Amino acid sequence: MIDINLLLAWGATYKKVGVNETVFNEGQQCSYYYQIVSGTIRWLNINEDGRECIHYIAECGESFGEFPLFDDGPYAASAIANSESILIRLYKPVFLDLLNEKNTLLFEFTRLLTKRLRFKYSVIKSFGSNCPEERIINLIKNLKLESKNYCAECDQLKLTRQQIADMTGLRVETVIRTMRYMHAKGDITISRGKVFCKDMTEIIMA
Repeated sequence: MIDINLLLAWGATYKKVGVNETVFNEGQQCSYYYQIVSGTIRWLNINEDGRECIHYIAECGESFGEFPLFDDGPYAASAIANSESILIRLYKPVFLDLLNEKNTLLFEFTRLLTKRLRFKYSVIKSFGSNCPEERIINLIKNLKLESKNYCAECDQLKLTRQQIADMTGLRVETVIRTMRYMHAKGDITISRGKVFCKDMTEIIMA
């Protein structure tokens, strides 16, 4: 999102996090702007039963947890590393000074947050459907549209069945069963546990 050299020039520092290590918790006050140098971070809420509701999985080059930077509220969700990751972070007051000096960055963040809200609205809208296939297809369509969490060269979906369940509000057993059905229909291809997605716009619900 922001050039790393620019962040470093403004005093940013690197932070290494391990697999499933928490970067920040829901309700915690925000002190830094975070951007991923390598690895992936999931942004989520955890219910009383310990189940995750994943809102977004940020990848290399992306920022996450931006809301409190702009409204001074606490974090609305937690951020946890999916894998060993390297982050770059900039102290919040300095980050705001950077935006004041570089107005084009503020416009870019407005576009970014708008895109993420559109993505979230589309996913939430699908929750009104009792058809698990429709929820999964809607998620994959949106991920492909945003070039998120899949390989553009081979069309491999880079999400686990559990992550798909946590992003669609379905049980993992339902996701597994539904994706097997989608594979049998030819909507997706499952090979050695990996999922490959065709052009989802071609899929017509039965």
